[in-house]
Amino acid sequence: MTLQVNAIMLGVKDLARAKKFYAEGLGCEIDKDTRHFVSLRLGAGFPQLALYEWEAAAQDAGVSPEGSGFRGASFHIHPDSREAVDEIMRGAVAAGGSVVKEAAPAQWGGYFGYFSDPDGYLWKVATYAA
Repeated sequence: MTLQVNAIMLGVKDLARAKKFYAEGLGCEIDKDTRHFVSLRLGAGFPQLALYEWEAAAQDAGVSPEGSGFRGASFHIHPDSREAVDEIMRGAVAAGGSVVKEAAPAQWGGYFGYFSDPDGYLWKVATYAA
């Protein structure tokens, strides 16, 4: 399986300020806009930029928002199936990564988990397939 990063997520302290900066200041097109989350298009062929409230982003990954738990950014992979999520998670662990949050069904209907690379950077693997 070839790795394809679909989104880069930034944990932000002020969502409204960050949204204004990226949308108005840099001209990124808003794709989704909710209370705790904004997704922006970076251009054809590029991953999306996801802005998530800092505490909510840390909670999503199951890590502390303080100290070394959450580093402020995570990379996202969106395969087509739950089986692919599990395969990517297993591959990451086999290569020296660590499971941060076991893959499981999500309240929003998808399936996701988090792993960290050997340096502690977070990767979210999620599918929207039922």
